[in-house]
Amino acid sequence: MKYIQTNIRHLRNLKSLSQEQFAEELGWTRSIVGSYEEGRSEPSIDRLLDLSTFFNLPIDVFIKNDLRLAKDTSFIKLGNKRVLFPIAVSNTDEDLIEIVPIEASAGYLKGYADPEYVEQLQNIKLPFLPTGKHRTFPIKGDSMLPVKDGSYIVAKFVESITDVKNGRTYIVLTKEDGLVYKRVYDRIKDRKSLLLYSDNKAYAPFEVKIEHVLELWEFTCCINTQEYDKDELKLSSIVNMFQELKVELKSIKA
Repeated sequence: MKYIQTNIRHLRNLKSLSQEQFAEELGWTRSIVGSYEEGRSEPSIDRLLDLSTFFNLPIDVFIKNDLRLAKDTSFIKLGNKRVLFPIAVSNTDEDLIEIVPIEASAGYLKGYADPEYVEQLQNIKLPFLPTGKHRTFPIKGDSMLPVKDGSYIVAKFVESITDVKNGRTYIVLTKEDGLVYKRVYDRIKDRKSLLLYSDNKAYAPFEVKIEHVLELWEFTCCINTQEYDKDELKLSSIVNMFQELKVELKSIKA
């Protein structure tokens, strides 16, 4: 039980509980808590179950992972005993954001629920982001122009699919397509699905049943890795102008 000693102490401190208070919450004695935190003994299965229930964490997550990077205990339970870890922080108490690299994005569908996969991802610090759990995803192709191939989307985790906002862009993880970045429309009430649109109209929209959506991350910002040239910027302006004109014409027609 590699991390059990440090995890008990860290999570207890995050809840601002003394050893005596923590022991009382669990129906233990203070000496038992002290022996676990000092590494003099290890919890039995029954006591691991107590810890699992108290912290809302699967036992294997509690045992196998160093939870000291978490600055709170608000782990998000996602069903099937899966847990999304809270925001990790650096030694200077700055939020850390996991980066899914291009070469690892194909494996995200298999690894997204594996704490060991997530733990090995590199991290960046972006202090201007709003509160919430963020992750950074690579963009491939030209379906969401002017976002270019090789760019990165920083997105905020959406806890409930019912919180989707029509017309906003999201990173969507699905069983069939893996990671996609699309503009999303809510069809949950009438069709139990989401409609996913590309900003590049050369790509047809498609529908995803909500039971096939594994994760949803709302766009926060974009990191371009290539500079735009003048022609691209002009084209982008023209496209935006026509899109706005189309909206105005629809409004007049109505």
